[in-house]
Amino acid sequence: MKTYRVAILGCRSRGTAAAKAYYAHPRTEIVALCDLVQERLDALGNIVNVSTHFTDLDEMIRQTAPDIVAIPTATEAHYPLCMRVLEHGVNIEVEKPLCIDLVQADAVLAKAKAKNARVVVHHQRRVAPTMQAVAKALNEGKIGALRYIYACGKGYYAGYGLMNIGTHVVNNMLRFGGHCRSVVTQATAGGRALTPDDVLPSPAGMGTVAGEYVTATLQFDRNVTGTLIQHRFPKVDTDAYTMELYGTEGRLFWSELKGSWWLPTPHFVPDGTHDRWETLEPIYPESFDPGQGANADDYCIVEEYVNALDENREHECNGEEGRHVMEILMAIFESAVYGTRVALPQENREHPLLRWRAEAGLGAIREMPRDYGPWLSLETERLYK
Repeated sequence: MKTYRVAILGCRSRGTAAAKAYYAHPRTEIVALCDLVQERLDALGNIVNVSTHFTDLDEMIRQTAPDIVAIPTATEAHYPLCMRVLEHGVNIEVEKPLCIDLVQADAVLAKAKAKNARVVVHHQRRVAPTMQAVAKALNEGKIGALRYIYACGKGYYAGYGLMNIGTHVVNNMLRFGGHCRSVVTQATAGGRALTPDDVLPSPAGMGTVAGEYVTATLQFDRNVTGTLIQHRFPKVDTDAYTMELYGTEGRLFWSELKGSWWLPTPHFVPDGTHDRWETLEPIYPESFDPGQGANADDYCIVEEYVNALDENREHECNGEEGRHVMEILMAIFESAVYGTRVALPQENREHPLLRWRAEAGLGAIREMPRDYGPWLSLETERLYK
């Protein structure tokens, strides 16, 4: 069986996680690392035993001929780096979200098609062992026909939360509901309806956002409706990142950190008889060895990539799915500010928040801190002074 050659472009925290997963997999070999900071190259090189280092990605590709380039960088760098790598006709795996808007996402996928290269977006929760257990239970008919999905983020300021953890949340929902056909949103900031002044640059370079509290209703193509909650909590709560599937005969529950469960009744009656959730066993790839240091969810992204390339098919977290996540996020913003149901896919690919501001006769949005903490403090002062 072929061993796939991998190059890592970006050696910070997410680059380290990706490199550990590719290093641990028996069918992938890391052939090069690329970063602008030598200390990062040296540190990650020591972890994955790779001494071939570059500061120029084009030179790295020319010299090492990778099958896959992983791009675990900051979001605002995704578009230019994806386009440069795809110009070489090399498959990519890019950190979520795919890009900051639909114009960029469309261009990336068009370039991939022209160069006959595959795009994978790092939505690792969709293929996680605990999520595989949920999928198995659903496929076995444990909850009957799926009819409703509830999902919640971690409690970030909603607009930022949508572009950050919300990309994972939406992608998880897509696995079970199918593609989204329309979106309706309610959103507030400071306890009032949004105004064009609430449109802000996202922390961490994730584009343009708005909304402190966002509740969105999604209509999927399998006659399934979903609710996505992105509300600002007093503090970020990782345990809040959950998803629940409601069926005609039972329920399934998934948590990022705690696992997954099955309840064999469609209606929760807390009487001690019908509230007995049964734990679902995570489903790991046969080749996964927890002793090798890779995160299991990241490893599953690699496992699926190997299988997809072997079988000449699209990855579960392929570029089309990543772009559809972006379509949903943009539709949530559009519905929030225009007060209307938004049908997908959108004909107008411009960012709806920037379009809304332009229609209001406003210019460039104000500058904000890049780090989330200072950003949130400044925004809190604006909304609640």
